[in-house]
Amino acid sequence: MYLFKRSQILFVILAILLTGSCSNDTSEPAAMKELLIYCGITMAHPITEMARNMEKKLGIRIRVNQGGSEDLYQSLKASRKGDIYLPGSESYRKNHMQEGLLGDAVHIGFNQAAIVVEKGNPKQVTADPKQLERKDLNVVICNPDSGSIGRETKKILSRENIFENVLDNVVYLTTDSRNLNYALKQGDADITINWKATAFFDENRDHVETLDLTPEITTPKRLVLNQLIFTEQPEAVQAFMDYAISAEGQEIMRRWGFLDASGNKE
Repeated sequence: MYLFKRSQILFVILAILLTGSCSNDTSEPAAMKELLIYCGITMAHPITEMARNMEKKLGIRIRVNQGGSEDLYQSLKASRKGDIYLPGSESYRKNHMQEGLLGDAVHIGFNQAAIVVEKGNPKQVTADPKQLERKDLNVVICNPDSGSIGRETKKILSRENIFENVLDNVVYLTTDSRNLNYALKQGDADITINWKATAFFDENRDHVETLDLTPEITTPKRLVLNQLIFTEQPEAVQAFMDYAISAEGQEIMRRWGFLDASGNKE
């Protein structure tokens, strides 16, 4: 017969209780699913608004990664992570389609390029790309190799046979639409070419204004949401795409200064 001291018995009971409590609570809360959207800076406002609305509907977290369209593509290509890619024009889809990373797509609206100047147009700039050759103006444009507006600017200036002249006249090249507006607001630039919608953003509307270019100079560029082939949440991606082309999603695009998928601005 074995004799146990009272302290030994209490120790055994305590050990059993602790073991039982541990074994009954081994599960951890499931991490909230996340959708990652690679979004050109120009479209960040409407896409972020859509994302906040869809987070509530889908019960997932949606992260919007902003940047220059080409920089974003190279990032998703290197990481092979994420779900949706929205560049500043459909040309990025056409140029990269053969690499096999872009799946289904939906057309959600149009980008329009315009000449953008300081509010009030104090330097009396006209709606002519040749104004970027003026020696009395500080000129800043986007690098064609980083952002969609840079690529579009190069096309516009090349059609006018003045691209090299303008390059010789610029104060500096910048990376995207956000920095173009920043250059105007900081006084670094008197004139840029930028996506028109950015002038409607709250942070810009009191500081810059646009001069519309004619259709002969530039035409609106289609904006398409691209599903990434390595997404692990195709149903959530489809739900977001459906929302972007719904009446509510299209109203959001128009409110942020874009043409909707039908080419309407109101």
